[in-house]
Amino acid sequence: QVQLVESGGGLVQPGGSLRLSCTASGSGFSINTMDWYRQAPGKERELVARIFSGGDKYYADFVKGRFTISRDNAKNTVYLQMNSLKPEDTAVYYCRMQTSNGFVSWGQGTQVTVSS
Repeated sequence: QVQLVESGGGLVQPGGSLRLSCTASGSGFSINTMDWYRQAPGKERELVARIFSGGDKYYADFVKGRFTISRDNAKNTVYLQMNSLKPEDTAVYYCRMQTSNGFVSWGQGTQVTVSS
């Protein structure tokens, strides 16, 4: 069984930065993709960024140029560096991992609030 533990959320002023981390624990798995999703109150969960096992990256248009996804394969950890944060970035951010055999795990979510 694979578990994901997230950290790094919090309250930040507009224009500020935060770095989220998500570490996968368990054994006997090979990670394919690692994603960050977010869900704001009253809205559907949406994909923010994805990083593939080979290092290719995908970003939603609303974060391009501001957020950067990266991963440390040795630590089974994915990061989301968020810069130039806006109030509309306020949401619960979730980590999602898919293994090479298709198994999907979600983290518990971490709150990010952008407000002055």
